[in-house]
Amino acid sequence: MQPELRHLRYLLAVAEHANFTRAAEELRIAQPTLSQQIKQLEKALGAQLLDRTGRTVRLTDAGEAYARYARSALRDLAAGERAVLDVRDLSRGQLRLAVTPTFTAYLTGPLVAAFHTRHPGITVEVRELPQDRVEAELLADRLDLGIAFDGVHLPGIEAAELFTETLGLVVGPAHPFAGRTEPLLIADLMSHHLALLSEDFATRRHVDAYVAEHRVRPRIAVEANSVSALTEIVRRTDLATVLPDAVTRDHPYLTPVPLSPALPSRGVALLRRSGGYRSAAAEAFAGLAMEGDETVRGHPIG
Repeated sequence: MQPELRHLRYLLAVAEHANFTRAAEELRIAQPTLSQQIKQLEKALGAQLLDRTGRTVRLTDAGEAYARYARSALRDLAAGERAVLDVRDLSRGQLRLAVTPTFTAYLTGPLVAAFHTRHPGITVEVRELPQDRVEAELLADRLDLGIAFDGVHLPGIEAAELFTETLGLVVGPAHPFAGRTEPLLIADLMSHHLALLSEDFATRRHVDAYVAEHRVRPRIAVEANSVSALTEIVRRTDLATVLPDAVTRDHPYLTPVPLSPALPSRGVALLRRSGGYRSAAAEAFAGLAMEGDETVRGHPIG
């Protein structure tokens, strides 16, 4: 027989009261049952734990040694039960989140800040990954949630739409189109140099599909693998770029230039593994992301 938690509680109760009858009353079990359970524990351990020969019952040397570990085990168990309650009320816990790179420029900061304000005890791990890596990490249970673009996903990934992202042509103050209000025909892009995100970005693939559809080959002078680098390059040169409108609004030195036809919008989705365990922290973050709070994202959601 393997000792069970009840055996630990029974032994410690007898040791505390130095009496089987009073211990049985506290435990609300019959005294013969308590005595039998203690004997089972002693038999399982192969040692006498209680000295029953005197007027009171006391722990033997073996009983004292075992009781120290029994008390420690019960304390750890109680702490574990409290930790579960803490996780449920979001006073502590962990959230593993990944986002595709363009969201780092305008969405991740406000969203994580709002979550931290509500649940400061939750540790948030944020990773910036390409969309295919986000989905692979979710399937491997190395992430709780991902924020990426809607569309065709890997089997086992479920998506909930968050909002629609719009993209636009953007220039800096040195560009001749700065302040232009007339739509620029896409064919006219042929005569202008562009700075774009590199091809491993979903945004770049979105732009490539758009120009291919309209049979235009823009002249790409610079490729960058970060949005912040791209905005600084456009700010200081006469190059144009394509960025989400939310990024443009956050940089007053960037000016949108209307395109005809306009770049197609795309859906942004919250991704998770189908049928996977959903922690309280993940559920709370998902709820916040889907609230549609403009103060979090800086633009309408939903």
